Amino acid sequence: MSDFSPKDYWQVLVLYGLNQATYKIALGKTLLNLSLAGANRVSWEQLSQEFLKQYTTRLSVAEPMPQQATPARRTKMEQIIASVNQGMSQDEAISEVGQNAFGDVIRRFHNLAGVESFQEKFYTFEFGKYIDLTDDLHKITEQARIELDEELDARWGLLEGAFSMRVEDYTLANDVRQIYLEHGYKRKNLTNNIPFLKGYQGNICFYCSEPIQPTDIHVDHVFPRQVMQHDEVWNLVLAHGMCNESKSDKLVGEHYVAKLIARNENIMGSNHPWKRRIIEALGNANDPTKRASKLRYHYENVKKTGAKYWGGSGAYNPATDPFYKRLITVINNGVV
Repeated sequence: MSDFSPKDYWQVLVLYGLNQATYKIALGKTLLNLSLAGANRVSWEQLSQEFLKQYTTRLSVAEPMPQQATPARRTKMEQIIASVNQGMSQDEAISEVGQNAFGDVIRRFHNLAGVESFQEKFYTFEFGKYIDLTDDLHKITEQARIELDEELDARWGLLEGAFSMRVEDYTLANDVRQIYLEHGYKRKNLTNNIPFLKGYQGNICFYCSEPIQPTDIHVDHVFPRQVMQHDEVWNLVLAHGMCNESKSDKLVGEHYVAKLIARNENIMGSNHPWKRRIIEALGNANDPTKRASKLRYHYENVKKTGAKYWGGSGAYNPATDPFYKRLITVINNGVV
């Protein structure tokens, strides 16, 4: 590959690199713009600001296209832009980009099927602090910036088109997400929920019904936080790390919905102050049917986002689940 010019290297990375999202394309446009401005060492804040600018421009249309291959998810950048539209300040948005949007793309921009000679071709970096633009990047910017920028735009459009084909109704999915975003809030530390949840779940995983060791307790959102945008107790359960990771942000099966309803009714049958939070979120203190209906309403909304289905542990059988023996109490009369 010694005959390749810097421009050839760049085009190979952009056109043939693996793209599961549009981050690589946005970073390419960011790098060209920073080089055009004559930058050499770029602070993390400057990098974040320019990267945010690329997505602000791209997504400031009436019906923005999906930015990654997984239909049920929004990229972090889509979430940030949506938050800006809901009132997040530019400074907060830039900080969010810097802290949460560069986890993979900065490290992997040069990756191409393990070809080592590509590494550090166009920049080097100290993650979270700065990137240094190379002479090769400045050279291609000077020689062919407009051409390369147009290629990036074309590639971005091709990716969006391919991603949108995987979503049956992307507009509807976005509308659903927007509803929850408007009433949502940033993720909280959930570890303080563990003692409370253990009181109603014991040391048993919600998903596989096997015992959980104290060192392996995870608090999970049954309906994915990616959609729900909150950490309300009615949607939180304890799980093994492996089960939590396997489920990820997928759509759970109906048997888990029934199980979640039963768990919530168990809380409602107690005198714990947190039952007030379930009433506030799901409704009527004296009508478990209406609460179950509201929870299923949220379940149907998650379905509309195109989330992939997850049935749970292969060995799990809801009919023989010992969890229910602990879960269903005389107080709540077994309401599901």
